[in-house]
Amino acid sequence: MSAIRAYAASAPGAALRPFEYEPGPLGDEEVEIAVEHCGICHSDLSMLDNEWGRTAYPFVPGHEVVGRVVALGPASKGLQLGQRVGLGWYSESCLHCRPCLEGDHNLCGSAGETLIGRHGGFAERVRCHWLWAIPLPETLVADSAGPMFCGGITVFNPIVQCGVQPTDRVGVIGIGGLGHLALKFLHAWGCEVTAFSSGKGDELKALGAHKVVATRDKAALKRLAGYFDFLLVTVNVTLDWSLLLSTLAPRGRLHVVGAVLEPMAIPAFGLIGGQRSLSGSPLGSPARTASMLDFAARHQIEPVVERFPFSKVNEAIEHLKAGKARYRVVLDADWA
Repeated sequence: MSAIRAYAASAPGAALRPFEYEPGPLGDEEVEIAVEHCGICHSDLSMLDNEWGRTAYPFVPGHEVVGRVVALGPASKGLQLGQRVGLGWYSESCLHCRPCLEGDHNLCGSAGETLIGRHGGFAERVRCHWLWAIPLPETLVADSAGPMFCGGITVFNPIVQCGVQPTDRVGVIGIGGLGHLALKFLHAWGCEVTAFSSGKGDELKALGAHKVVATRDKAALKRLAGYFDFLLVTVNVTLDWSLLLSTLAPRGRLHVVGAVLEPMAIPAFGLIGGQRSLSGSPLGSPARTASMLDFAARHQIEPVVERFPFSKVNEAIEHLKAGKARYRVVLDADWA
């Protein structure tokens, strides 16, 4: 295989620069994907700055890939050359642990990650185990589908895992790259959806919210005591968790998918009194991701994206860092 061109950072906080690497022989169960589009996620920003202490440099970000299969290992299954697929955070799993055997490949203790211990999707090509290259339905728009493989499955997975019902009253806390997709999914699911955000009400209602509440409006939150069956936290900042917990109905659930770095102050009696629960989840399994894509195709759900060419990747990153993205940023391949 020829060298792969990419964009890499040499140190925390450094700009991305052109970079080449030799991928070595293709593994027996690996596939190689020619990257057509790749979303930029806040997790890419965290990894770029080594906020989680897991980044190795030079670092090639990118885990919201859409592209075409250009090489297949001899033991790969279910894919064809030229097929359009997507790749998210995970790139492999062991296939023999109990979670894998039960279909929870995303909970595999030795799961490989697309941009940790390997080079990610800000590149001409990227590799993964065949199981994690998820075919893209033809009716989904490929050039905006990349964020579905991270942001989309991150918010869709708990809807299924936590048994959210179409009759439920659901709140989405934080309407950004994750939250705007949660509004769309939950609206199509049939729920009564409330957006917790400081954003414009009309814009959020167009995304699927029935109601809009300012996240830090304590008086408004107190009026919602005991109201929600399910709250989905997509933010990565500290909020008044006790007050938000009080808005849950008996047996209601506060579910976290945003990477809140500070410990969350959760009062025990807030959980015990109403038999409420607190939970969290990562992305979904390959099967759940495929189901999410089918649901999105059926209901014509797609991310709201802004586009940049790969050659302007640093401008795209600054746009996202400045909080200007509405609501997801996607890079388009423009390799000469």
